[in-house]
Amino acid sequence: MSKALTSFALVAVLTALLMALSLAVARHGYPYGAIGAKRLDDMADVGIFIPLAAVYFFSALLMMILPIRAAGIVLTNAADAIFWTVIVLFATIIGCLAARWAFGQSGVLTALLNWRFLFVAAVVACHLFMNELRRNILLRSLFFVVFAAATLACLFWSFAV
Repeated sequence: MSKALTSFALVAVLTALLMALSLAVARHGYPYGAIGAKRLDDMADVGIFIPLAAVYFFSALLMMILPIRAAGIVLTNAADAIFWTVIVLFATIIGCLAARWAFGQSGVLTALLNWRFLFVAAVVACHLFMNELRRNILLRSLFFVVFAAATLACLFWSFAV
C-alpha cells in the first residue's frame, strides 16, 4: 500500500507540474500550451476505468478458479499491471485537476464527484484483499460469482446515469 501511495503521489505531482507548465505557456498566448494541456486532458479520461475494471475483474475471476501457480502468473502479469495502470491514470486525473485549480479554475474540482471513480476504488480494494479472498474457499466461491457479474456488467451494461 505504501508503494501505491508513493507512486500515486509522484505521478500526481509530475502531472500537475506538466499541466501547470502547459497552462502557464497557454496563458502567455503560445498555442503549444493549449496543445499540451489538451493532450494531458485527453489522457486523463475517467471513462477508461470501466474497461480496465472489466479486464481486472476477469483476471480476478481467473485467479479464483486457477491453481496457485497459474493464479500467480495471472496476478503477476495481468492484475498487477492493470492495478498500476489504474493508479497512474487516477493520479494523472488528480494532477491535472490540481493544476487547473491552482490556476484559478475552481469549477474543475466538481469533476471529482464523477461516479466512475467507484471503479478505481473497486479495483484497488480487490487488489488489496486478493490474498484474503484466495485463502478462504467460501470467499473464493462467492467472489468467483461476484467477479463474473462485475466483468459482465463492466463489459455490457451501459451505466447510463
